[in-house]
Amino acid sequence: MPQKLKRRTFLKRIFGTFLTVLGLGSGGYFYAKRIEPSLLEINKLEIKHFLIPNSFNGIKIVQFSDTHLGFHYNLNQLKNLVKKINHLQPDIIIFTGDLLDEPNKYKEINKVAPILQQLKANMGKYCIYGNHDHGGYGSEIYKNLMELSNFTVLLNESLRIKQNDGSFISLLGIDDQMLGKPDLSLAMKQVTEDSFKLLLSHAPDIADEASAYQIHWQLSGHSHGGQVKIPFIGALVIPPFAKNYPEGFYSIGTSNPLSLYVNRGIGTTRLPFRFMAKPEITVFTLVSAKTD
Repeated sequence: MPQKLKRRTFLKRIFGTFLTVLGLGSGGYFYAKRIEPSLLEINKLEIKHFLIPNSFNGIKIVQFSDTHLGFHYNLNQLKNLVKKINHLQPDIIIFTGDLLDEPNKYKEINKVAPILQQLKANMGKYCIYGNHDHGGYGSEIYKNLMELSNFTVLLNESLRIKQNDGSFISLLGIDDQMLGKPDLSLAMKQVTEDSFKLLLSHAPDIADEASAYQIHWQLSGHSHGGQVKIPFIGALVIPPFAKNYPEGFYSIGTSNPLSLYVNRGIGTTRLPFRFMAKPEITVFTLVSAKTD
């Protein structure tokens, strides 16, 4: 029996490799490298909860993630992305990490902030660290760059996004799970129990831990949706801390479940391909359940 299982695993790997070569050969290679990476998808969801104040009804949050500037993603593409995000007229903009592929090696660093400064959101722009933002001695580079771009960097902390009537929601941001030091307890320290809680974490799999903190929603990136997926086999490589929740929407827990959305990101890393994993911007509309 063990021998049979080994043989089955071996054949699966061979079959997967064959499909990969076939799929990325000639026309498939061209599609995965030149076509799909530019097929930006805009997905729209509602974030609905009874703790969302009525004054936040219709508030629009736009999430983008994982641009990986410098690795087959350039400044002209970033400019076009900014135009598309602004066209959506967001109230809040959220970036969930991995801005530059190798921060300390990026040669056009001074040109990035003037582009990101063009992003408009009347209730603020917020971001967190991804693993690539820490990698290559990039922690301070990323922090300075995002603050210069008028983003608030959340590092194991929270803040209140307020309306004029004093109502608010709680926004939390934690450090990257791979190269940082995420601390949910510290991020929750100033959060009131009766507020709606929205968590930003680059790594999706921390949702299992976050659900114990009665956090209502979590937005993540990191996985690229698998980046290259083969029919009947799935993603070739899923990064650490995105194994459980690689893409899309999940509900975690049974009592007061945490809702998780994993954005597929914009750019690519390691390999300049996307196959069955289109780049994505996500638009969330806040809805108070009390309006039903």
